[in-house]
Amino acid sequence: MALILNIETSTTNCSVSLSKDEEILVLKEDNNSGYSHAEKLHLFIKDVIDASGESKHNLDAIAISKGPGSYTGLRIGVSTAKGLCFSLDKPLISVSTLEALALQANVNDGLIVPMLDARRLEVYSAIYDSNHKQIRDIQAQVLDSYSFSSELESQKIHFIGNGVTKTKEIIKNANAIFIEDKLPSASTMGVIAHNKYKKSDFEDVAYFEPYYLKDFVAIKSKKN
Repeated sequence: MALILNIETSTTNCSVSLSKDEEILVLKEDNNSGYSHAEKLHLFIKDVIDASGESKHNLDAIAISKGPGSYTGLRIGVSTAKGLCFSLDKPLISVSTLEALALQANVNDGLIVPMLDARRLEVYSAIYDSNHKQIRDIQAQVLDSYSFSSELESQKIHFIGNGVTKTKEIIKNANAIFIEDKLPSASTMGVIAHNKYKKSDFEDVAYFEPYYLKDFVAIKSKKN
């Protein structure tokens, strides 16, 4: 059995879970309008471990949602995960943020498109089938009325994530189904992390970096 601590900080949702094999034992998360990861993440980790009755030393691995997503959120999550790995001498597992997000969509047919809001009309997206098998790589995609048009011609697409808000204003198609108010969560990381653990699919803790997808661009404040 593998006891894994899962950390998700790629969006405003500060989310931590503890899983044994594929089962989530404890979950704690908070999604507010701002990023509270720096203040809450370490407290959430302690609370989750305490609630489980386990010791942090009993952990078999630390899993981190690797991105894409918020630069600041990802940095905080990854640095925290790496710190735990170093201090506890545990392996690091990286989980695709969009893959874990896609697992929140339980559908019988069609496609699943997890998407995270980027700037303006851009989203980070990927495409999965109804069995959660990835069939298109992650892209930074500028949306227009023709986006996903070929896929929508023949099947339903279930869009999920905080990119849905602007997508539903652009894509008008009867086959487009919008699953709203969903963010990446540590609640769906356990299955992916456990499968990677069984294969010893670990990251190099010293050199691992978040998957930003795009280079960071600082925006100058409009305040005087």
